Amino acid sequence: MKTLYKKSQLTFAIVWIVIYCVLQSLANPLNEMIGTPYSASAILCALQTVILFIFIWKNGLLKQYGLCKSSISASRFLYYVPLLLLATRNLWNGTAFHLNLSGTVCYIVCMLGVGFVEELIFRGFLFKAIAKDNIKMAIVISSVTFGLGHLVNLINGSGAGIAENLFQVTGAIAIGFLFVVLFHRGGSLLPCMITHSAINITSIFANETGLTVEKRMVFQLLLFAITIVYALILTKTLPNDQPASR
Repeated sequence: MKTLYKKSQLTFAIVWIVIYCVLQSLANPLNEMIGTPYSASAILCALQTVILFIFIWKNGLLKQYGLCKSSISASRFLYYVPLLLLATRNLWNGTAFHLNLSGTVCYIVCMLGVGFVEELIFRGFLFKAIAKDNIKMAIVISSVTFGLGHLVNLINGSGAGIAENLFQVTGAIAIGFLFVVLFHRGGSLLPCMITHSAINITSIFANETGLTVEKRMVFQLLLFAITIVYALILTKTLPNDQPASR
């Protein structure tokens, strides 16, 4: 893994994106075979999390990929209040329980891993590899590929319908843009990882009753508004880059 990283960081990023997507797709049928929802998903995500963290830690890449506290005060991020709003997005229509205790625990473990791995490979590996040559292109590619990656839910047996998946894709592109701005301007991936995990975890407690397409569209527009306005504020008020994160 270290040899591939030194040879080409971009190839390294792409390989890990492929590995992640393949394992995510394989996990769903394995979950059904085991009989506990998200059990295989949790194991695979936890395994990837451990492997990637050990790789980054052993090679002294913690600051390079934002596994550190930002050197900028929280007040300049508006105390991350917009991120808190985004983290509660799935609860805007109320709460409900969809899984038993074991399924809920596995789902939470899985989503913690997803938040770590996806932020690291899309905002960390992929963005940093491309940003060496073109920052703007890196921001666009990191955001769009992260959103399009959610199309895998249409074919991996997750049960997501076309309309629901399109909402996920468009929302993921917007949030991906915000997260890459947070990382690029703030030097830390931790707020992105925490918010990402929170958004995913709360989805299992979302109340779908009475959630019409029209209502989804309203929520989506609010999400876009919060995301884009916050991202624009950060681009105007924060330093252009963090030397410590290079």
